[in-house]
Amino acid sequence: MDNKKWFKEAQFGMMIHWGLYTLPAGEWKGKRMTGIGEWIQQYYRIPNAEYHELAKAFNPVLFNAEDWVKLAKSAGMRYMVVTAKHHEGFALYRSQVSRFNIYDGTPFRRDVIAEIAEACYKHGLKLGLYYSQDLDWSEPNGGGWQMGKTWSGCGPEERELRYWVNNWDFPDDEHKDYAQCFRDKIKPQVKELLTNYGDLCLIWFDTPSSISTEQSMELYHMVKQYQPDCLVNSRIGNGVGDYRSMGDNEIPDAYMAEELVETPATLNDTWGYKSFDNNWKDTARVRAIKKHLNDRGVNYLLNVGPDSLGRIPAPAAAILKNAGK
Repeated sequence: MDNKKWFKEAQFGMMIHWGLYTLPAGEWKGKRMTGIGEWIQQYYRIPNAEYHELAKAFNPVLFNAEDWVKLAKSAGMRYMVVTAKHHEGFALYRSQVSRFNIYDGTPFRRDVIAEIAEACYKHGLKLGLYYSQDLDWSEPNGGGWQMGKTWSGCGPEERELRYWVNNWDFPDDEHKDYAQCFRDKIKPQVKELLTNYGDLCLIWFDTPSSISTEQSMELYHMVKQYQPDCLVNSRIGNGVGDYRSMGDNEIPDAYMAEELVETPATLNDTWGYKSFDNNWKDTARVRAIKKHLNDRGVNYLLNVGPDSLGRIPAPAAAILKNAGK
């Protein structure tokens, strides 16, 4: 089946945000953040020298790719999108480009993306991979400095210190060279994802800011070079892409018959795991949102955030299982 036709008919997918941010789980040195959990490094302006130490403690011994895939299948989901690398710069696969990854940098020493890919193919679930192509707080030339401040769920008194870019380790915005990061890390890592993990239904890019039109096109054409049927979402930036990613948790009223459209959404109030966020949508609410979106031609990409041991929180698992009944 043509991938665009498949995507239009898929309607329901699982998104997974997982990384080092699951260890602090929304709390740093006794303080609980009000923002989304995967932004904790930015929220508390944690230096890389300190934040990267978390990798030495990241050992998700309860991770089981088949459990995640079977849960998605039981909920009636047709595809899964996993964060291969989020804004913190940490890769969930064995990258030859950067040793800041789950295989080389942690005691776990397993390629999570490879295991998820194998489980997806075994159980007939399509696999997509999320990759942060612009923001990368581990890199001195990571993008985002042009975007200024971000509220990121902060209160008014906190906003003066909240920026998209890592300007606490790398304060010299004037001399940042995103082209170097794009050339030496982003493109090579995206190539790794396209060539090492079988057929991908899509690549899910995010938060374009520093990336130019030429770079968005270059990345898009590289995806098509290695995987012609792999779809690319609109957050690659600059009007490029095969389908439209709505805003986070955006629920449109209009019917979108001619477009491929997807809404990424949270099951509680965060994407990455926060131990104290228990504001879960119930099964009825999930079903209602799914129906509303699907009736308007929009896919529902519903996120879960596993904890640092690799477990999907029990309330989230129960909600999803019931949603599929």
